[in-house]
Amino acid sequence: MLCGGCLFLLLLNVPKGSSLESQENNDPPAAAMPQPSPGTPARNVPGCPANCSCPAEETADCGGLDLHVFPRNLSRSLQHLSLQNNQLQEVPYDELSRLAHLKTLNLHNNYITSEGLPDEAFESLQALQYIYLANNQLSDAPQFLPSSLRIVDMAANRLTRLYQLTFGHKPGLRSVYLHNNQLSNTGLPFDAFNGSDAVSTLILSSNLLTYVPQNLPLAVVRLHLQNNRISRVPKGALSRHWRLRELYLQNNNLTNDGLDPSTFSKLKSLEYLDLSNNNLTEVPSGLPPHIVILHLGRNRLLSLPPDRLSRVRGLQYLLLQSNALTASAVHPEAFAHLRSLHTLHLYNNRLESVPPGLPRRVRSLMLLHNRIAHIGPDDFAATYALAELNLSYNRLYSAHIHRLAFRKLRRLETLDLSGNQLTLLPAGLPASLQLLHLQKNQINSLSPELLANLTLLKELHLAHNRLRIGGISPGTWQELQGLKLLDLSYNELSYVPPDLPEALESLFLQHNRITALTAEAFLTTPNLRVIALRSNRLLAANVSAEAFADLRVLEVVDTTGNPESISIPFLQAGRWVRPQAGT
Repeated sequence: MLCGGCLFLLLLNVPKGSSLESQENNDPPAAAMPQPSPGTPARNVPGCPANCSCPAEETADCGGLDLHVFPRNLSRSLQHLSLQNNQLQEVPYDELSRLAHLKTLNLHNNYITSEGLPDEAFESLQALQYIYLANNQLSDAPQFLPSSLRIVDMAANRLTRLYQLTFGHKPGLRSVYLHNNQLSNTGLPFDAFNGSDAVSTLILSSNLLTYVPQNLPLAVVRLHLQNNRISRVPKGALSRHWRLRELYLQNNNLTNDGLDPSTFSKLKSLEYLDLSNNNLTEVPSGLPPHIVILHLGRNRLLSLPPDRLSRVRGLQYLLLQSNALTASAVHPEAFAHLRSLHTLHLYNNRLESVPPGLPRRVRSLMLLHNRIAHIGPDDFAATYALAELNLSYNRLYSAHIHRLAFRKLRRLETLDLSGNQLTLLPAGLPASLQLLHLQKNQINSLSPELLANLTLLKELHLAHNRLRIGGISPGTWQELQGLKLLDLSYNELSYVPPDLPEALESLFLQHNRITALTAEAFLTTPNLRVIALRSNRLLAANVSAEAFADLRVLEVVDTTGNPESISIPFLQAGRWVRPQAGT
């Protein structure tokens, strides 16, 4: 038996994010073995190759040793061999073929060519289960691999061709990784996976495929075909893959003409479908009912008719960003049957108003970067579950936001109205708000009436507006009892606003016109940890050291970029240095 932790050593250096991190729980790679106890000295068994690590007779880790030649006279009882991260160009037949008990062979990240990997060498390896050949220079896949294989990784090579017995007739094969190669449809034989009916993970992304291959394994659960040149899905290509749960087709050349109503209709288990960054002008028809996440962003969608999404009743995430949708082209019944939908992305479209018929239970609604110019009293009347609403970078003016626009949003926690043309805070903001983003508008006044009842607000972002001290009415902050962060940077303030909330911890005032700090500047904010006063008009003579006297938890003060260097106790080079105990 293999010692605990021995097999872990073999694949320890495989890069994070590689195929080894995404294998099935019931089919673990060697790296899933427990690690050796910390502090245990490495001990090699007799016969271990020079500089390699051999904690057991069955294991040899020769990774990262800058080897140019395959080690010779390896133990015939070897079961797990790692030669990753070396300089190998070939694997000698006589050395590999004698390792009849080998189960794991890791040759990841070498310079092995197809000519340097003899097909006949694998004929003797009838126990081999895991082979890792990613990041080499293979142009042709081996014509024969043992039928005992469970995981094969040949990603990031130069493969242009597979053969019938490369992956065919392997009843235990579970995962195949072929991404980042040069495979075209002609290099992928029709019978490439015949007799390998248990393959559940197949990664063919970043190749040169022009259509979805036919006769793929029927048991496939995860199919990655993104970053190819796929323009069509042949009729029936996916009709028998009822186990398929995840299908990745983003970054291809798909059009609606390359799909038909039955393309996806038989995929009864499909939960994740990514069709983003293609050339679709319509939502595909025949979508199966159990999709949970549907990506259609970065296409050319022009409309949302009432029937295309009606069958997808389990949909929770619908991503439609970066299309050409207008509000008038969104049918009022387009979302009518999506009762589980809680995330809807419609940003970066051509919406001139809030689209009609929004899903009633949606919790996160992204409408930023559109052309929305007004919000009526009923636009969000039915979306009572909204917790996050982003309307930033539209064409909104204060006069065009109805005072009752947000009255039904009693669960709203985050509202983003930044990047518009607002001169006032909107009326009727929900009492449930915790984050309010209003930066990059034209706001020139604040009054307590518009911030009334916002006792739960934690962050208020007002940077890049036109606020002056005279525009902030007395009592403006009095109800913001929970406010922790206030950003007033890039405004026109001449001094620190008075009577700021007591709970405040972070205050950003950089790039204003502040000329003085009085002893009372932070009198009401004893919990401040961060104060940013960079690039104002502060003069040393106008800064009272007493301003900071009661700020016992202060961690950062930034006064750089002012006309004069500010001399304050515990302030060095314009930045606060926390006082040492007893000073």
